[in-house]
Amino acid sequence: MSGFMERLTGRVKLDGVFAVVAPVLAVVFAGLVTSVVLLIAGNSPVDAFTALIDQGSTPRIIVLILNTAAAYYLSAVAVAVGFRMNLFNIGVDGQYRLAALLAAAVGGAGLLPGVLNSLLVVLVAVLVGALWASIAGLLKMTRGVSEVISTIMLNAIATGLTGWLLTADRLGVLNGNAIGTKPIPEDAHAPGWALIPGTPMEVNSFLVVAIVAGIGYAVLLNRTRFGFDLRATGRSEPAAVASGVNVKRMVISAMAVSGAVAGLVGMPELLGGSYQYSLNFPAGLGFTGIAIALLGRNNAVGMAIGALLWAFLDSSSNALQILHISKELVDIMKGVIVLSVIIAYELVHRYRIVAAQHRVSRELAAPAETEGAAA
Repeated sequence: MSGFMERLTGRVKLDGVFAVVAPVLAVVFAGLVTSVVLLIAGNSPVDAFTALIDQGSTPRIIVLILNTAAAYYLSAVAVAVGFRMNLFNIGVDGQYRLAALLAAAVGGAGLLPGVLNSLLVVLVAVLVGALWASIAGLLKMTRGVSEVISTIMLNAIATGLTGWLLTADRLGVLNGNAIGTKPIPEDAHAPGWALIPGTPMEVNSFLVVAIVAGIGYAVLLNRTRFGFDLRATGRSEPAAVASGVNVKRMVISAMAVSGAVAGLVGMPELLGGSYQYSLNFPAGLGFTGIAIALLGRNNAVGMAIGALLWAFLDSSSNALQILHISKELVDIMKGVIVLSVIIAYELVHRYRIVAAQHRVSRELAAPAETEGAAA
């Protein structure tokens, strides 16, 4: 028994090493590829990376990284909920934008005072996100429509719907040549804290919400019956059915939870930045969340590191322009990181299979050798 526990502990430790090594190798490889691109363009990789690090270490950019990472992390968690059940919620982008628009309209109406209005805005965003994502779950269970196709189509519908609603005769308010929802009253703004010395910029309080969401995600997936059913269904649907899991209900529930978290993605900007939904509201955060979820392998801590890395690259990229290097170089690096980490995880997966086969072969051969020696 003790020998079995030692082998099991060894395999768990090895899995942990693989989980850390794979993304690290992907980032290193992306750095090498980016260096080659810089050399071909006639630029110094050392100067470029030094500029990024110097820019990213300034107090103002540190605050910007933290605030940006909060939204990125919430997006990654929303995507990861679906991924853990083998559902690909590509529609986070449309879910958070539609949720932000309707939540901004409710918040701008000032139906409740102060913090109650803030909570109402968040509640509306969560409900809208959950309901919009549930459409894909219902289509999958009732009509067999792939959630990939339905969520992509729902993104397009959400884009058209927000454009239709954001007009002067509906939810929009004209302010010169710009149009947006009515601003949320000042007493309902999310608080911020000047935590980083050397800059008056404040850390958005939704960073705390993102941390809580990450902890809640880890607890939900690993310490609850719902999380067990979700992971079991994602690994083997027939086995989940055999153990009494209602797969149809789990699909709809998983999409609803994913959409609910997606509804929070726009809240750091809405309640801590612009205080209204306009044509300038950040878009594309849903697709960023997909990349970060892949990089972090749907792990709460791994996604947090990925969100900080993505926020660092985005926030520091302007420093490259001083060296007459296009800041789009950062996009090349991010793309290579995602591709590299997918390849790295596949190689690690294959290595684990081969190692398991060799281990089983040795364990099967050991009794035969013992019997031969005894004879």
